[in-house]
Amino acid sequence: MLSRKASCDAHGQDSSYFLGWQAYEDNPYHEVHNRSGIIQMGLAENQLSFDLLESWFASNPDAMGMKRNGESVFRELALFQDYHGLPAFKKELVNLMSKIRGNKAKFDPNKLVLTAGSTSANETLMFCLADPGEAFLVPTPYYPGFDRDLKWRPDVEIVPIRCSSPNGFRITMPALEEAYERAQRLDLKVKGVLVTNPSNPLGTTLTREELNHLISFVNEKGVHIISDEIYSGTVFDSPRFISIIEAVMDRNLEDTHDIWSRIHVVYSLSKDLGLPGFRVGMIYSKNETVVATATKMSSFGLISSQTQFLLANMLADKKFTGKYLKENRRRLKKRKEMLVSGLKSAGIRCLNSNASLFCWVDMRHLLVSNTFEAEKDLWKKIIFEVGLNISPGASCHCTEPGWFRVCFANMSEETLQVSMRRIKAFVESITSGCSQQQQRRGSIIGKWVSKLSSSDPEPHR
Repeated sequence: MLSRKASCDAHGQDSSYFLGWQAYEDNPYHEVHNRSGIIQMGLAENQLSFDLLESWFASNPDAMGMKRNGESVFRELALFQDYHGLPAFKKELVNLMSKIRGNKAKFDPNKLVLTAGSTSANETLMFCLADPGEAFLVPTPYYPGFDRDLKWRPDVEIVPIRCSSPNGFRITMPALEEAYERAQRLDLKVKGVLVTNPSNPLGTTLTREELNHLISFVNEKGVHIISDEIYSGTVFDSPRFISIIEAVMDRNLEDTHDIWSRIHVVYSLSKDLGLPGFRVGMIYSKNETVVATATKMSSFGLISSQTQFLLANMLADKKFTGKYLKENRRRLKKRKEMLVSGLKSAGIRCLNSNASLFCWVDMRHLLVSNTFEAEKDLWKKIIFEVGLNISPGASCHCTEPGWFRVCFANMSEETLQVSMRRIKAFVESITSGCSQQQQRRGSIIGKWVSKLSSSDPEPHR
């Protein structure tokens, strides 16, 4: 006999989002050894600026060798560290967060909780803010991993805030109210709203209007808001990134303790610095009870002292971090433009975006019908015939079939070019096939018309 947790399938591993990864792992593309393999375009990793990081590591052997002023700190780091984290690391993290936000929002290291990545941060917040069976509202489309992070162990329900393409999937007050009322009809107690800003999978930053809608909504309902800002340092185009912290300050609500106790920010170094393997995430909250509880919970997923020491030294190098952020944004913008241009040449459009490591791609015109079954069929063809793993909109709970998330920063420029040639050839084959069908259909119809005409009786004069 196993536990219910071990026996249930609520993890979400059977989602098409994760199944696409499995298909890639079974037949991965390699530019030399497996050129017909599947190219991974479903993984939001940032590999564009590894050379900058490697250069810093090479120039700072003391940090890599666990030394301070030439003296080894191995024994200090090897011994047990409590779950509050290294003060020097937390100090540099809040400095980085402020810098990314143009110093328009300030952060206190004492209100920061370290976690083993943003996955752990979001799950920990669920344990702190909601009981099993209670709900969080999440705008669609949303990151498929939230089905795991919020639901699998915390047993929190997700009620979608239904956003759609006519307004670019923007969050509106009617959509917020509709989701809240739907939760009530389902007898679910709403504990808060979770948003990603910049959005995953849209690649867009929340507008000032959207942020104001969210603030007014949570203020009126007395619920929490979690702003997952893991992509905040990837904003490479206008409009600029506005954190929920800045938006609340601009509303002159900073002296209202109640609203501040219900605002929580999640951040990580996985996307901005391209270090998902280092497992560095964090929660920022002015709610003392949340900070205290989350800090205790962090003992189940700590960041190693060696990692904290190394990255504290890197982030303390302000000349490096300034150069890195600027250059990384430039490279992301260039790579995104390559993807958009390549898709455009294949007759495929993308949602206008200004951030992150992916584009929200419109392939509705390639569906044989306006259904999610047709989207799934198209997705399978793109994986197994075209050799590209992309994430279908259904896995992101999009309300409209035919949208896909396509990542562009986890591969070389040459591999991206290969993927664009593949998708263009695929679209051309579909277009050519349709044209041939139309020609055959026209020829058949023409023959029938001719036959019918010849057999018609002489019309009356």
